Amino acid sequence: MAHTPKTGAQVVVQALIDQGVEVVFGYPGGAVLPIYDELFHRKDKIRHVLVRQEGGALHAAEGYARSSGKVGVALVTSGPGATNAVTGLADAMMDSIPLVCLTGQVPSFLIGTDAFQEADTTGITRACTKHGALARDPGRLAETIHEAFYLAKAGRPGPVVVDIPKDVQFAHAPYMGPKDYTPRRSYRPRTEPDPAAIEQAVAMMAEARRPVLYTGGGIINAGPGASAALCALAGKTGFPVTSTLMGLGAYPASGRAWLGMLGMHGTYEANKAMYGCDLMIAVGARFDDRVTGRVDAFSPGSRKIHIDIDPSSINKNVHVDLPIVADAGSALEALVAAWGGRAAPNLAPWWAEIEAWRAKDCLAYRPSDTIIKPQYALERLREALKGRDDVFITTEVGQHQMWAAQFLPFEQPNRWMTSGGLGTMGYGLPAAIGTQMAHPGALVIDVAGEASILMNIQEMSTAVQYRLPVKIFILNNQWMGMVRQWQELLHGERYSESYTESLPDFVKLAEAYGGVGLRAETPAELDGVITEMLKTDRVTIVDVCVDQKENCFPMIPSGKAHNEMILAADAAMFDKGLV
Repeated sequence: MAHTPKTGAQVVVQALIDQGVEVVFGYPGGAVLPIYDELFHRKDKIRHVLVRQEGGALHAAEGYARSSGKVGVALVTSGPGATNAVTGLADAMMDSIPLVCLTGQVPSFLIGTDAFQEADTTGITRACTKHGALARDPGRLAETIHEAFYLAKAGRPGPVVVDIPKDVQFAHAPYMGPKDYTPRRSYRPRTEPDPAAIEQAVAMMAEARRPVLYTGGGIINAGPGASAALCALAGKTGFPVTSTLMGLGAYPASGRAWLGMLGMHGTYEANKAMYGCDLMIAVGARFDDRVTGRVDAFSPGSRKIHIDIDPSSINKNVHVDLPIVADAGSALEALVAAWGGRAAPNLAPWWAEIEAWRAKDCLAYRPSDTIIKPQYALERLREALKGRDDVFITTEVGQHQMWAAQFLPFEQPNRWMTSGGLGTMGYGLPAAIGTQMAHPGALVIDVAGEASILMNIQEMSTAVQYRLPVKIFILNNQWMGMVRQWQELLHGERYSESYTESLPDFVKLAEAYGGVGLRAETPAELDGVITEMLKTDRVTIVDVCVDQKENCFPMIPSGKAHNEMILAADAAMFDKGLV
């Protein structure tokens, strides 16, 4: 039902309010000033967070969305504002994060004339969004906004762009609320599993003797009910559980069935179990190359069940025996119900094999009394956080990200925000800002590297302005650590452009922005510095000076199979070509 006409800008802001949006991350410019003017009048309803670069707005919206389960919203201007947002859109697309990005556009009559700050935003972002709309018709503007929110959440979540010409923002337009919007039939995803497929899956599960539940970020996206159903299924069947980087927290790290993360830097036991299983049940995971390694050698002896809401993911990378297109939560609940009161199969021999692999203690490292090992720094952070239920972790990208995944346990979903598919350096700080906005009273920590944090260090200013007490825990080895590790192990120690010279003094940098700066240079200083960090009520950078030569293991080298991991003890032999 159409209501009293409004200006296009009023339509946009009212639509956001009616969609339940509380926070918008953005940066103004000429092509979106009418919307910003309307936000000024409606600031009692929507809070705007001014980032320092549009890329930061998108990552902040990602952190907000990932930690809250809501749709993240960003607002940027035309031209460079929109193009600066592309990395965040691509990141959200790869990791299935629901976002709506509103972009300004030059007036309709100037489109195609190479006008000042004109860019073909919908064309540029077509490959890295679920949907893009150029909203040239004021009469359909409200519908377009509501459609964007529906599409961002429906099926496999992802980013949607709405590009709004400036004249449309001034034009008068009818308004319709979200209840008046009806999604097109083609937009409605299948969420309930085929009962026959569920029965077939249960029959395969009952026959398995070496099963594995391979879980991914789709379970997180499906909501807390999906995680609860996963725990129930693992409890009923006794099946071991492993997870992708994006799925951490869907099953608690303290759970008896937990094997740890799998993949390139996953645990020995998780990767060996995946390689040696006879039944793999993949839920909300997409068989990413960082998980599979060599596809032709990926779990060669197993039958595979794949549950995913995105039909295009089925058989895309790995052929499966039983596809189930459905919402992860609905499918897991159906499996739990169909399993019913069956007795768990005898998996004692399989668990004995897994325990033998676990005994390798693949995350072990050589401690030091004089140099802070990065693993030790995270162990001490983990110890300091014990008993707290209000902790959210974001990361940048690199060695520190993998160490955080290995050494920080996650007991709940939505507590781990990281860039998985795109691997975006600079993600963690703005994501922490978005997470803190979603959870004002929580403890939000960005585990960072000194190279990655500099990618979006300007967002320190955002944290200060909005009094967001995020903590930035830098594992500073003065290298682009993951690049250096690959160069050491795979490129004959030719360290081409991977050493970061002329680093800032991070303590002084934090203080220059108006935050708190702390540093730990020895193991003896570490606990005291972490304690001080946890006491601060302002954005805080902790510069932890760690071993410059430490590598992240286990590691599956590029082009190798799951059972061809390098452990720390193997590294020297690998370097000499003996492994």
